[in-house]
Amino acid sequence: MEDETVSFRDLASQEGVDAAALGYWVKLVRHHGDQAFSFPYTTYSPAFKLKVLHYITDKNYSIREASAYFHLPDPCIVRRWLRKWEKRGRDAFDSKEMRALTMTPKPPNQHKKLEDMTPEELRAHAAYLEMENAYLKKLRALVQEESSPNRSKRK
Repeated sequence: MEDETVSFRDLASQEGVDAAALGYWVKLVRHHGDQAFSFPYTTYSPAFKLKVLHYITDKNYSIREASAYFHLPDPCIVRRWLRKWEKRGRDAFDSKEMRALTMTPKPPNQHKKLEDMTPEELRAHAAYLEMENAYLKKLRALVQEESSPNRSKRK
């Protein structure tokens, strides 16, 4: 038996599956090997969504390629994120869930003086401040990107 090259379209037709789906499955296997079809995530943070969209807009990945690269079960998820981003810009992922995450109450030790905190409380306070700074930096970068005149929109 000779080695034959079969196109995705021909193989999909033989097996009775969609050619695009077959191509996506192959990309998943290339990126994730044995773990290609075990999807560990069910909800995605706004930061993760923005990272995926960054790969599409700035690194010119296709929706399917970015979906496979980030191990998402279906490219339709990313299409929805992209539509939201194109319609609403930086507010696209400002859902009730996002507001709940960003409006979390400050740690209870905020009223304590630093000198009165235990080492564990100081570590927790430092971690909170680092998280707050990271969030603000990301927000600032998104605002700059949104107002940048050189920003190209993907259609």
